[in-house]
Amino acid sequence: MIFISKYLVPKGYTGMTIFPFVFLKSKPLKANRVLINHEKIHLRQQIELLIIPFYVCYIFEFLIRLIQYKKWHKAYKNISFEREAYFNENNLEYINNRPLWAFLKYLRTYDI
Repeated sequence: MIFISKYLVPKGYTGMTIFPFVFLKSKPLKANRVLINHEKIHLRQQIELLIIPFYVCYIFEFLIRLIQYKKWHKAYKNISFEREAYFNENNLEYINNRPLWAFLKYLRTYDI
């Protein structure tokens, strides 16, 4: 389910997924198929890790990346969950063919 809220989506971001909801900054973004695909990838990741463990892993990895890169945005972009979503967001069939635990492939890859 998609909700529009310029107040819930953090500044500098266009969307955010908190299972089972996708929050977008503005109504026109609902038509952005690439953004919606990106957020659907996050929904699948959250289901896969049984929701709460996803957020624990996400925050833990973000903190590790923040220590590693010392820059908020670079740390965020290099979280394995984000790497998977960004790398595959243009492939609108990805979610249908995505292997289980696919984000693990992005734990040790190049920097974004």
